[in-house]
Amino acid sequence: MTSTVPVGGATAAATTEPSLETRGLTKSFGGVRAVDGADVTFHRGKINALIGPNGSGKTTFFNCVTGMIKPDSGKVTLGGNDITGKPPHRIAAAGIGRSFQLCRIFPRLTVLENMLVGVRSPSVLHRMGGARNGDDIAKARELLRRVGIDHLESSEARDISYGQQKLLELAGVLMVDPDTIMLDEPAGGVNPALIGRIGTLVRELNAEGRTFVIVEHNMDMVMSLSDHVVVFDRGRPIAEGPPSVVQNDPRVLEAYLGV
Repeated sequence: MTSTVPVGGATAAATTEPSLETRGLTKSFGGVRAVDGADVTFHRGKINALIGPNGSGKTTFFNCVTGMIKPDSGKVTLGGNDITGKPPHRIAAAGIGRSFQLCRIFPRLTVLENMLVGVRSPSVLHRMGGARNGDDIAKARELLRRVGIDHLESSEARDISYGQQKLLELAGVLMVDPDTIMLDEPAGGVNPALIGRIGTLVRELNAEGRTFVIVEHNMDMVMSLSDHVVVFDRGRPIAEGPPSVVQNDPRVLEAYLGV
């Protein structure tokens, strides 16, 4: 599928200061080492991509970084602060927001209610019971407007398209103002027009200073959108650098094509 993302890297003024780093990160499932001593650096203020063949460990790596699963060994730091093995809500509070390969939404709640569930609150019942903060509602509506689905706020999430659910999930991530946003296959199952919309949103948010780490199989999107690409194979990085360099690296061609 051809992406409609504009050609060229992110325009945000940014340095190559490390934002998110792992050192020796390892995770095994039985006899399978899904992440194998991975040393990875993603740069602050950049659009970073993590790519690799199916089964190369990308999503397991994401899950270790974001606290969905605990690594067996190694270290994860965000801005120099150790976040290794912390629960997801602590890592979110540290400034990381993420989406999932398969959208994690509440299908029987409305689009607006989905936005409010993710906001910090004493309880979900508080949010759903009508004692909602007017500022939260205003913020949710503004974010829905920004991603282009504000007209669907009263629709149940199960009734909107899969691409719109992807936009809803991204808007929900933005409710807690993360500095670093990790997206797991944002273009998966999405039509070209919405891929273009997602790419535009990523560029805009990056220009505002947010760091992105994106796992994606759509190479048109990766190569046109990213500043820095890390290539995984067999649970560890085998190449990294600007898209123009990575796409011609013989190690990358071998991993993908076996040549």
